[in-house]
Amino acid sequence: MNTWRRLLLAMVCGVAVASIFAAQPVLEPMGRDLGVPAELTGWIVATGQFGYLLGLVLLVPLGDVVDRRRLIAVHLAITAVGMILTATASASWVAFAGLAAAGVFAVVVQTTVAYVASVSPPAERGRNIGVVTSGVVVGILGARVVTGTLADVWGWRSVYGVLAVLSLGLAALVLAVLPSEQRSTRPAGYVQAVTSLGGLFRQRAFLTRGLIAFFLFASFGTLWSGLSLPLTAAPWHLSESRIGLFGIAGLAGALGAARAGRWADAGRAAPVSGFALVLLIVSWVAIGQLPRTLWLPVVGIVLLDFAVQAVHVSNQHVLTAMHPDRISSVIGSYMIFYSLGSALGAAATTAVFTSHGWAGSSFLGAGFATCALAVWATERRLSRGSVNLHPQEVGTRRAQQETQRADQAGHVVN
Repeated sequence: MNTWRRLLLAMVCGVAVASIFAAQPVLEPMGRDLGVPAELTGWIVATGQFGYLLGLVLLVPLGDVVDRRRLIAVHLAITAVGMILTATASASWVAFAGLAAAGVFAVVVQTTVAYVASVSPPAERGRNIGVVTSGVVVGILGARVVTGTLADVWGWRSVYGVLAVLSLGLAALVLAVLPSEQRSTRPAGYVQAVTSLGGLFRQRAFLTRGLIAFFLFASFGTLWSGLSLPLTAAPWHLSESRIGLFGIAGLAGALGAARAGRWADAGRAAPVSGFALVLLIVSWVAIGQLPRTLWLPVVGIVLLDFAVQAVHVSNQHVLTAMHPDRISSVIGSYMIFYSLGSALGAAATTAVFTSHGWAGSSFLGAGFATCALAVWATERRLSRGSVNLHPQEVGTRRAQQETQRADQAGHVVN
């Protein structure tokens, strides 16, 4: 996969995830314009999140059944319809319907990652996943910066109009530029793909990576859902546009972690994850200094987003290598942990900040990171170092173990 195709797919991820998070900086004017009571404006964002969870279960498994290239284009087109509904809504229920539709089909992100893993040679899979998933973080954090600027100039509706145009343009480019997949195995049926999701949750390796992602993104959500609280309070009293600039620090860290994919390709996914989780805990020490200084928290934000992205890429590399015949289902199921963790962090940080200030939120974020590190360390002990092997080496080791068991059985019979 060449550079331009990787960048195209990174843009797909960025625009899709921005459709969910674009409302965060404009909740107040959006809610006022649509007649949504102030205490209910949180549902503007929550609607997209709930739609996203539904899409993970019902739509992502489609990638194991039909051509993912066409599926990406269709999902982008329907996301654009949701954005148009939201941008032109004269009543709140129309906007909510548009946001829900956009949230459901924003799972094009997971279909895109599955497509990348499917068409990439094993030696390049981690690198390609790393570049493409960087678009997710760019969409989440970049939306904070761009949305505020567009809303100040043309109003909040312009944000969704721009996202609709970008989604339609990307859908056309995907069909024109990307090659179709060449699958070596016959695709499973849709019902089979959905019902087989339950089996994944009984696999230790999958659960381990899922739990790491749960705590990882709970820590991530603790920062980004709570950061505006201390920044708008004394002694800083920063405006929304200035708060949005902190997203640039996050982007720098996340983009710096794109190399994590190459480390995973080299068989170092497990040690990279461990190092990044330690770094995540350290980042909260710097972020916790926010009431006294701005510079240390900026450094901490860079470290945090670097660590989160490095672990996220490593997780996906390991899981797609383990299940090459059901990549979409695996990634969709894994992202359920991501969604639940993000929601936990967002809900908990506001409650903790109210009672214990930013120091309490920082301890909370560090606590989530510590839980993720504990899960990683436990798995390392149980797996006896096999997690960081190449898929081929894992297969060889499993074959050797089966041979040894067969030999032992033969000795018993004799």
